[in-house]
Amino acid sequence: MTRPPNPARRKPTTSTPDLQSKPAVDDGEMEPEPKGPLRRCIVTRETGPKETMLRFVLSPGRELVPDLAGRLPGRGMWLSARADVLERAQGRGAFSKAARGLVIPPPDLRARIEQGLRGRLRDQVGLARRAGQAVCGFQQVRDWLQRGKAGLLVEAVDGSAAEQRKLLGGHDVPVVATLTAEELGTVFGRDHVVHVAISPGRIAEMIIQEAGRLAGISVNANGAGS
Repeated sequence: MTRPPNPARRKPTTSTPDLQSKPAVDDGEMEPEPKGPLRRCIVTRETGPKETMLRFVLSPGRELVPDLAGRLPGRGMWLSARADVLERAQGRGAFSKAARGLVIPPPDLRARIEQGLRGRLRDQVGLARRAGQAVCGFQQVRDWLQRGKAGLLVEAVDGSAAEQRKLLGGHDVPVVATLTAEELGTVFGRDHVVHVAISPGRIAEMIIQEAGRLAGISVNANGAGS
């Protein structure tokens, strides 16, 4: 008959804990950027969808670079897309604290962000035009509104508010007014464009998000409304 094993001869199954602590992050390094759709503002500590926030990275020379497309390599630092938050971040050294080291912001940081967002908006409206998802001009926009083809109106920020109300005529369609008539004109190959209609869909959603970021940074722009 087989004899049962002697418990005294069994090797212990528990391991001795490692008493040597390990630093989570080396000095001068940042923690890995979180995954998922939400990001936390380094100033307000509020979380929000990353598409509605501003991302910044550091260049090899420790210069602060706005990453408006969210694609540059490196660990990102995120801000709510508001001018007052950007001002607080610069005044309180929030970027240096988040980066755990020297950060060199450009003197025209806000202007760079605003210029970049305006360029992205023009590109998105241009993408809608090339895809056949955008028309411009009072008559064509009104026709799309009456036929239910417009999911978004892009109005020139320097256009007439009275004419905009007349054009809408009670239609419940979101409106963004962030670009000037001259800027919209460049998209359609004209000197000036005041009224643009965009088809419902992903491009319209992207324009609303980008216009919201620009409205938060610029004092001369308006976000989406109805």
